[in-house]
Amino acid sequence: MDIAVVTGAAGLVGGESVRYFIDKGFTVTGIDNDMRKVLFGSEASTDWQRQKLQDTFDSKYIHYNVDIRNEQAVTAIFREYGSDIKIVIHAASQPSHDRAALDPQLDFTINANGTLVLLEATRNYCPNAVFIFTSTNKVYGDSPNSLPFVELEKRYELSETHPWYKNGIDETMSIDQSKHSLFGVSKLSGDVLAQEYGRYFGMKTGVFRGGCITGPGHSAAELHGFLAYLMKCALENKKYRIYGYKGKQVRDNIHCYDLVSMFWHFYNNPRPGEVYNAGGSRHSNCSALEAIEQCETLTGNKINYSYTDTHRIGDHIWYISDIGKFKHHYPEWSYKHTLGSIMQELYCGLKSRSSENN
Repeated sequence: MDIAVVTGAAGLVGGESVRYFIDKGFTVTGIDNDMRKVLFGSEASTDWQRQKLQDTFDSKYIHYNVDIRNEQAVTAIFREYGSDIKIVIHAASQPSHDRAALDPQLDFTINANGTLVLLEATRNYCPNAVFIFTSTNKVYGDSPNSLPFVELEKRYELSETHPWYKNGIDETMSIDQSKHSLFGVSKLSGDVLAQEYGRYFGMKTGVFRGGCITGPGHSAAELHGFLAYLMKCALENKKYRIYGYKGKQVRDNIHCYDLVSMFWHFYNNPRPGEVYNAGGSRHSNCSALEAIEQCETLTGNKINYSYTDTHRIGDHIWYISDIGKFKHHYPEWSYKHTLGSIMQELYCGLKSRSSENN
């Protein structure tokens, strides 16, 4: 029996990983204690997705309500399945800039210590398994903000004279000497740990530095889940707040399916300790203002938004991922989703969940 262990299994990337790998013939062991509800409140609870996964997949999905920082409990799971574990997808995290600053110890122990617990369990009980770490572009801190930008009507854009204009920011961007936010620091700690277990111990670790990861499985909240939360505000007439940069800050958006598909290609031909930028690239990106327009067009509702000049600490003015390195290593991989199809899925998914809850 081939086992895939997925942390944060009821979350956005975790839930997509469960579905994807069961479809590939795996039995999935999911680890998720609905920490998102603790972090962001009941509206962000992932329990709905946990229940859906268990109802849909029955014995192919085995759920453990375990905190990844609980070394004893995590070790017991890995000991039980041992060498049957072929891949570990670590998608559990504290994912918010602002929440990290409110409780730095909670943030760091989840993102750094929890990652260490999982790497050690993998090394001790299934050392031949592939280990995927879901990282973030925030490991680069605010270094991208030093790039030369041009202000356009609805977005900032990188100067056409810069070598990263065509394809976006690549993995040579410095992770040093910048302001990261405490969230960026804790994720960078896990990122480098995963690299080191690949380079030092020879484990099959891969690090994927996501852009804005999105999809209909997102339990979005104001502090995390840009596109999904924006669509939720449009549908429910909630007030949305733009933080700084005139609403012209640009993000590349990758559908969770496309990210998990990257994991699958890496699994089939792992490159130990490798690091990849993994966002929507030039293929799928938008500014906050552009995203608002798309949500309004889809829903037919005007978004009630306010603006504050204060941007989030360590936040990016413009970030588009260059995924050329991954494409070079795995040329058979390609995007399935465009920005338009992502927005349509968010709209339909949120409408469907709203109907189920009423």
